[in-house]
Amino acid sequence: MANPLNPRLREGSPYPRGATWDGKGVNFALFSAHAHKVELCLFDERGEKEVERITLPEYTDQIFHGWVADVRPGQFYGYRVYGPYEPDVGHRFNPNKLLLDPYARAHLGDLKWDEALFGYTIGHRDADLSFDTRDSAPFVPKCVVIDPNFDWRGQSGRNPLPWDQTVIYEAHVKGYTKKHPLVPEGLRGTYAAMAVREVLEYIKSLGVTSVELLPVHSFISDDHLLKKGLCNYWGYNTIGFFAPDPRYASDRAQSLREFKEMVSQIHDAGLEVILDVVYNHTAEGNELGPTLSFRGIDNVSYYRLVTDRPRYYVNDTGTGNTVNLSHRRVIQMVTDSLRYWADEMHVDGFRFDLGTILAREPNGFDNQSGFLKSCSQDPTLETVKMIAEPWDCGPGGYQVGAFPPGWAEWNDRFRDDVREYWKGTQLASRLSPRLLGSPDLFDHQGRKPWSCVNFITAHDGFTLNDCVSYNDKHNDANAEENRDGSSDNNSSNYGVEGPTSDPQILGIRERQMRNMLATLLLSQGTPMLLAGDEFGRTQQGNNNAYCQDNDISWVDWSLLERNGALVRFVSYLAALRRRFPILRRGRFLTEAYNSELDIKELTWVNASGNEMVVADWDVTRCLGLMLDGRARRTGLMKRGEDATLLLVFNSWHEDVQFVLPSVSEQHWRVLLDTHVTQPEEDKEPVFTAGASYCVVARSVLLFELV
Repeated sequence: MANPLNPRLREGSPYPRGATWDGKGVNFALFSAHAHKVELCLFDERGEKEVERITLPEYTDQIFHGWVADVRPGQFYGYRVYGPYEPDVGHRFNPNKLLLDPYARAHLGDLKWDEALFGYTIGHRDADLSFDTRDSAPFVPKCVVIDPNFDWRGQSGRNPLPWDQTVIYEAHVKGYTKKHPLVPEGLRGTYAAMAVREVLEYIKSLGVTSVELLPVHSFISDDHLLKKGLCNYWGYNTIGFFAPDPRYASDRAQSLREFKEMVSQIHDAGLEVILDVVYNHTAEGNELGPTLSFRGIDNVSYYRLVTDRPRYYVNDTGTGNTVNLSHRRVIQMVTDSLRYWADEMHVDGFRFDLGTILAREPNGFDNQSGFLKSCSQDPTLETVKMIAEPWDCGPGGYQVGAFPPGWAEWNDRFRDDVREYWKGTQLASRLSPRLLGSPDLFDHQGRKPWSCVNFITAHDGFTLNDCVSYNDKHNDANAEENRDGSSDNNSSNYGVEGPTSDPQILGIRERQMRNMLATLLLSQGTPMLLAGDEFGRTQQGNNNAYCQDNDISWVDWSLLERNGALVRFVSYLAALRRRFPILRRGRFLTEAYNSELDIKELTWVNASGNEMVVADWDVTRCLGLMLDGRARRTGLMKRGEDATLLLVFNSWHEDVQFVLPSVSEQHWRVLLDTHVTQPEEDKEPVFTAGASYCVVARSVLLFELV
C-alpha cells in the first residue's frame, strides 16, 4: 500500500534484511528490538549531501521496513535510529549519528575521524553518559545499493576440494601484490592484482590448493594509529560483514564486482578461496568508542554487556567489545553473512578469528552453542570449509581440539612444538603426536586428521626467515616501545641476530627453514603456509606488523630469484604430499598390527633401526633438563598399501648414524635430505636395509621402500 504522504513509499517486506533492488525500487529492512523509529537517509550521487529522509513505515517481528520506488543500484544511503539514550541500562540510540546498514553489500568513502562520530560529547564531565547532538554524516562512509547480477562465465559456484588434498596459503590482498613486478602498477595491492594470471600461476606452481585471504570485510583504521602515521593494515576491525573493503579495489565504486572477478579467476586457476573473517568484535570499541552502526541500531542486542553494569562491554576479544552470538538475530546476521559470501560470492571457506567467541554462551565456551548448531544444520555452511582460531582472551578461552565434528582448527601446539624441536630444546616425544595430526587433541567424535590445521608461521608473529634469524622481536616501528607482540618461540639464531653474510650461519638458517617446511608438509593434518615464506620473506624481526602498510609487511618479490631453490623445495614437498596418500591419510594412523597386510601401519624407529621402546621416549625424564640427542633423533616409518616411507628427524647438533630398518629384501631410496636441499631427478640414491646412513645435524630425511 502506498503512503499518502509519500507516493513512492510502500510498507515493503521485513525479508530479506538490507537493501534489495527488484528492478523498480528498493526494499529496506533493518532489525532493532528496542528502537522507536528508523529513518532512511538518501544521499546525492557523490555520497556527500543528504537529499531525502524517509521514515520506514512498518515494524514487523522487530524489523523496520519499507519499499521506495525509483531507487536504483548506486544509491548512497544510511540510517538514523531513534530510541532511548540510557547507557546505564545499555541503550545508546542517537539519531544525530548516521549509521551503516549491517547488511549493506557495499560501502564507499573513508571514515574521517571527528568528535561528531561519538554518541557522547568527548571531554564532557559525564563522559559517555553525555549526549552529543552533532551530525556525523559528513564523516562516515555510505552504504551503497548494489546490482547483484554478475556473469560467472559458466562457473557453477564454489570450487570445493577434499580436505585431505588441501594445502592452505595465507596471504594479504594488498601486501602480496603491492610490489609484484608482473602486476601492472595501477592494479598492485588490489583484488584485480590477485586475479592476474602470472600471480595465480605462481601460487599454483607451489602446489598449494587454497588461498586464504586476510580480512576483506569492510574495516576501520583506529584514530590512534592514524595519528602515528600507521593504520590497521591486517584488517581485523570489521564494520561491514557483507561488504568487501573498497580500499582493495582498483575502482572503489566497483569493489563488489572486482571481488567477484577475483574469485572467478582464482577458481579458473583451480584454487579455492578462503576468507579470514572477524565476527567476534566490531570497530566500535568499548563504551568510549564511536557510534558507526551496531551500537546505534541496538546496542543491547548486538553486544555482550556486563550483566550487572550494562554501561560496560564484555571484552573477551581484547578489542573493547564482543559480538553477542547468543542473540538469535545476531546469529542470523552472521550466518546470513556466511551464506552470502558462499552462495553469492562463491567463497569456498572461512577462517574464524578468535573463533572461541562464536561458541561462547553466557556460561562460557559451549561446543553445542547456538551459532555452532546453526552452522551444522545449514545446507550451505555444512559444505564449506570452516576453520576456527580456537582461542580468545576470555575465561576458558583456549579450546584447541574442542570444536565439534565438521570444523577444522588452527593448531598452535604444532607451531610451538615444531619450533622448539628444531631449536633443540624439545624432545621427540613432544614432536611425535604433531606429526600424526595431533590425535591427542583431535581424535574423537569421528573427527579426521584434516581437522588439525598445522602451521609454523602465520600473519601474526615472525615470518619463517625471521624465526631462524631473530631471538627477540623488533617492533619499534609500531611506536609502542617494542612492548607489543608476543614473545615468539623462535629457533636459535646461532649467535647472530638479524641479517648476516656469514655463509656458515646462512647455511644453517636455510637448512632450518627447509627442516620446518618439510615437517609441516610431510605431517598428517592440513598444512598452512604463510605467503613469502617459500622464498625467505622477512619483516626485519617485527612479529606484530598489524599496523605496517609498507615495506615491512609487503612481500618483497626480489627475493624470489635470489632464493629460488627454496621455492623449488616447497614445490617438491607439495608434490611428495600429492604423490603419497599415506602422508595425508583421511583417518588417524595407528600402531596396531594389520594381520591382512602383515604390517604395522605406524612404527617408531630409533637410530639403531629398531622399534622405539619406552626407555627411548623417556630419556628426558631420566636426564631432567639435560637434553640428549638420542631422544631428539627418531624415525617414523609409515606403511600402507600405497607406499612404505621412512621419515627421519634429527634436531641434534651432531651427525647421527641411522641404521635403516630391515623390511623384507627391499631397499630404501632417498627422496629427501634437507642437508642437500633435494635429490636430483632420477638420481635418488638407494641403500640396502640395515645400512647405516649419516643423518647430518639438524636435518630431515624421507626414504621410500623400493
